This record gives sequence, structure tokens and C-alpha cells, in this order.
Amino acid sequence: MYDLIVIGAGPGGYEAAAHAARMGKNVLLIEKERVGGTCLNVGCIPAKAFLRSSKLFHECGQAARFGVRLGSVEFDMPAVVERKDRVVGTLVKGVEGLLKKSGVETISGQAKLVARNAVQVGDKRYEAANILLATGSRPAVPPIPGINSKQVLDSNTVFGLTKIPKTIAIIGGGYIGLEFACFFNEAGAKVNVYEMLPQIATGCDQEISSRLLQILKRKGIEFHLSARVLGIEGNTLRYSAEGAESSISAECILNSTGRAPVVDGLGLEEVGVDFGPRGVKTSEMGKTNVAGVWACGDVTGRRMLAHAAVREGIVAVNNMFGKKDRIRYHAIPAVIYTHPEVASVGRTEEELKTLGVEYRKSVVPMAVSGRFLVENEGESGLVKVLAGARFGEILGVHAIGDGSSEFIIAAAVMVETEMCVAEASEIVFPHPTVSEALREAILGVH
Repeated sequence: MYDLIVIGAGPGGYEAAAHAARMGKNVLLIEKERVGGTCLNVGCIPAKAFLRSSKLFHECGQAARFGVRLGSVEFDMPAVVERKDRVVGTLVKGVEGLLKKSGVETISGQAKLVARNAVQVGDKRYEAANILLATGSRPAVPPIPGINSKQVLDSNTVFGLTKIPKTIAIIGGGYIGLEFACFFNEAGAKVNVYEMLPQIATGCDQEISSRLLQILKRKGIEFHLSARVLGIEGNTLRYSAEGAESSISAECILNSTGRAPVVDGLGLEEVGVDFGPRGVKTSEMGKTNVAGVWACGDVTGRRMLAHAAVREGIVAVNNMFGKKDRIRYHAIPAVIYTHPEVASVGRTEEELKTLGVEYRKSVVPMAVSGRFLVENEGESGLVKVLAGARFGEILGVHAIGDGSSEFIIAAAVMVETEMCVAEASEIVFPHPTVSEALREAILGVH
């Protein structure tokens, strides 16, 4: 009898398992594929490895701006993939080492709930006082004729490419689609993005989203907004936009319409766990409607971010073993690793208007930071701070510009702790850093 069985060894699952084991609990972790889950194997890490290579390739072409003269530069896709595999392999070993050091027992196989406190793996049954579902997500497959054809890549299979296509059509202008659009554009492909909504990066502050769209267009990426993909036949994509139907042929077509929670085959119906197409329903403490059954990460469909999954898993473990804890979803930072980066935390301006919250705002250009000017020749960006009109509590911070992913954690602390502008203005920011743009935006709130 285990204290905890965790199903799924992605960031939420393995961190929760290690956390429980460090608390002295007897923990079993079950994974059907690879330790590290989507994020480490076919998500966050591989994508960032690709983007680092494409950015370096692009910067080589811009080196003369910095007084550096280079000869011919080649983008070696097989070498990029080999480096990605090496990075992933190193990190997987690190996770395996963490689990071993923490004393977590791990097994491989497909797990299924057979009772509130029991899991079946193959012909073996395992029992525990608590079960944590951390099965993650898979690429979403919208009802588009032909989208399941072999010619169409998704956010998993795209990492197997051995050469950069001359042309690529990307379905979806969300975080995943935008990051791949940047990668392929910088690597030399002609990129077309098809988004069914009127803006890219849905959920992002609209001022930031609009600025990102302008910048990416200037970089040569072509966007088709309010465009509905009608079907895919071979290498031809049919779509409708502005009341007219059109088609385009591309060497590659990429489905990046998001991800869907993995809820099938887990025995949720048999045990009575409340779930739907958007995932397993949980409280802010990680509880499902069934006593002793908990969930974290993408399977909940709440915030499909690795760091959110980690926090959800730890919150669930704390609560199941008597330590009260909860996750504050409004204070979870998010980053789009496009070039330039976009980083945000807290409420957007649109959300505050919808909620009827009175607020003040400050918007400053990234160029107020000397470090940003030094490292981003010819580039631009901005930082926006939103604060409550009455007390000055920081409600949201949104930024576009390289370096924003590294300082958004400071803003997250401010939102998490409900820090006021007056208090935040007393914080000393190191000079010269890009984070000084955040300081100037805070000081600009009146």
C-alpha cells in the first residue's frame, strides 16, 4: 500500500512525486512513455533548443550591425536536431537522478484506475491512499478534413524534420504556432500562419499582441486572421477568409492548434471522476470530486504550462498530506518564446475592463534600459504595468522584448503578494539590466 501513486512523469508528476517522497511518503510513479513528459521530450525544451539555433543563425546575418563581419553561414538542420536530442537526453537523466535520489519508485506501463484507491498496470494491481493524475496532453486535432494525413506535422512530429522546408503553412496563431513560425522564418522558410480568431496569441494583452503581430509581419511572416481552414489535400490547404475561399500549397503543413488533455483510457468513468473534453475538473487545492483522487497539469486543462503543472502538483501533495495550500492562477507568469519574447502575469487590460475594475496604467519602451539597447540593435519593445486605481496594487504586468522572460518572475512576485506600486518602487533593480524597464514602468504609474 503506497501513500501516493502518481500517473504520469511529466513536470507536474515527477515534481509532485519527488516532493511527496521528500516528505517521507511511500511513492510510486507510473509512466507509459518517457520520463519528463511532453515538456521535456516534445515540448518546451526541444522547441527552445530549435529557437536558440534559429536565433543564432539570424543574428549571424545581423552581426554587421554590431561591428562583426562574418563569411557564409549555413543552417545545418541535422546538427540542430542532434543538439536538441543531446540537451533532452541530459535533462532526462537529471530527472531520473532526481527521482532516484528522492526515493521514488518508478515503473513503466499504461495505468488505469480500477477503484478509488487502486490502479491496474498490465496484470498487476497497485493500491494507495492517494492517486494523482498527471497524464498531460497531446496535440489537439480539430475537425478539419485531411488533418490526420501523413503530410501534416504536429507539435510532436515536427521535431523529427531533417531539413528546413522552403514553404510552411502553420494552422494556429497561438503560443505554439507563433514559436514555430519564428523558428522556420529565421531558418529561411517562407511562413504563412492561419488563425481563426481576429488576433494572435489569444489571452495575451491586446496591446502586446498587436505589437507582436506588427513585428512578426515586418520579419516576413504572413498572417491570415479570422481564417478558417476548410481542408487539407496533399500539400494544399484550403481556407476561407473575409468571405472568400482560397488555397495555398506548401512543402510542409503544421497543425499547431493547441493541445488536448489526455483523459481517455484512465478509467475515470468507472471511478466516477468528473471530467470533460477540457480535462479533469479540480479545485484550487488539486482535488477532484472523488475523495483521494487528485489531478495536476495539462490533464486539468486549466493552465497548460509546465511551471503551472509543477505548482499544481506540489499544492495537491501538500493538501493530501495535511498542509493547507492553494494555487493562485492569476499570478502564474506566461512566456511566448518568439523573437522578440512576450512575458506576462496577472490581469490584462481587457480582463480588468470586463470585470469593471478601475485601474491605472503605465507603458514605457524597452529602450529606457541601456542593456536592452546594447543587446538589441534596431529592435523595440515595451513594458506595461496595470495597478488598482485606489490602492495601487499591481494587477498585471505585460512585456514584449527580449529579456522579458527573465524579469517576469519579479512581476509575478508583485502580483502574488499583492504588492503596491509604492512598495515596488522601493526595490533596487541592478544596472544595467533589461529589468530596469519594469522599474521605469512601475514608477510611471500615477
